[in-house]
Amino acid sequence: MRITGVTTYLMQAGARPDLMRAKGADADFRGSRNWLFLEIETDAGVTGVGECSGWPRVVETAVQDLSHVLIGQDPARIDRLWAQCYRAIMGHGLTGTVGSGALSGIEMALWDIKGKVLGQPVWQLLGGAIRDRIPCYGHAHTEDEARWLQGLGYTALKTPFTGIVDLDRVARLRDAVGPELDIAVDAHGPSWMTPSDAILVGRELEAFDLLFYEDPVSPENLDMLARVRDAVAVPLAAGERVGTLHGCRPHIERDLVDVIQPDTGRAGGITQMRKIAAMAEAHGIMLAPHSGSLGPVAEFAALHVMATVPNALLLERIEDDWPGRYEVVTPVLKIEGGALALPMAPGLGVELVHEAIARFPAIRNVASGPPDDGKAYVPGTAEEAVHVQTRRSRARSLRP
Repeated sequence: MRITGVTTYLMQAGARPDLMRAKGADADFRGSRNWLFLEIETDAGVTGVGECSGWPRVVETAVQDLSHVLIGQDPARIDRLWAQCYRAIMGHGLTGTVGSGALSGIEMALWDIKGKVLGQPVWQLLGGAIRDRIPCYGHAHTEDEARWLQGLGYTALKTPFTGIVDLDRVARLRDAVGPELDIAVDAHGPSWMTPSDAILVGRELEAFDLLFYEDPVSPENLDMLARVRDAVAVPLAAGERVGTLHGCRPHIERDLVDVIQPDTGRAGGITQMRKIAAMAEAHGIMLAPHSGSLGPVAEFAALHVMATVPNALLLERIEDDWPGRYEVVTPVLKIEGGALALPMAPGLGVELVHEAIARFPAIRNVASGPPDDGKAYVPGTAEEAVHVQTRRSRARSLRP
């Protein structure tokens, strides 16, 4: 069997239906984004499906470039093909999330082909399932959203600090769901907090018994994360913005996090995800893959990984996503009791619905800046779009 072609499908995923319930700068995260799917075709009539993230519009070009490495090759030799693609990318510099995003979708599709040929789900080829159901956590901004997730059986939720720090919100959510549900806080920018502000916030968060405090500082400087790590008694999580085992290695080897969060669409592939999980396991670190902006194919791939690693914690899931999410693939995953059941079909267990994807052509792939409302940035500075900004002038927002 030989690879005969690689086809990409770039589409616009619309805003989530609860956009108006989002607060301030949070609304931008909850808006429109691109999804990039691909199919690898073979001369045996078997087609594998994958998904890439890490700036999908740019990743599409990378995949198309790498198709010249793949065509004519045996798709069963997954590790060798991954290594050849990785070598091809290195001439352009460090891999980054664009390169690892391309590798992720390609390798995902190769595993899908292998599973279909052998008549087995991918998790079976990875050593068999440790667990049959993968627990998930959802996103909540309001008490009503939190109670809704609780009613669906979720045992954990996450709320964002996107620019603004809202400790009052965390307090309200804790009161709404009681001690039974785990709560996580995602502090990613814009703008990023300084280490001293992140420490102040982290100490205030200690009172809420958090599951984890995610991305408290900018990801470029891990020494800043180390400062926070040494100063707060809250579990830390990070890793969604880096690709491959090499990108996650310093987080793990320096014991900077309690939870590592590789993104299934840009971590480098299923094998890279399992290598990251294995390294994390040796350090007592749990795996909770990022999925906040991903489409449905990568979610299937994450289930296969989470089923086969001992240190799986939770899978991030956007429960109330844009309605088109449930049209562009078949079958559609459904949460039951706060968990997703393992796919039982050969391969990844998911197929693209091409006609539905064609109804949503890609328009844009970069986020708009937040409004100048004093939440994401100090009033009058939003147009500066600084990467890191102190919260000291807004200190009252740092305490409930």
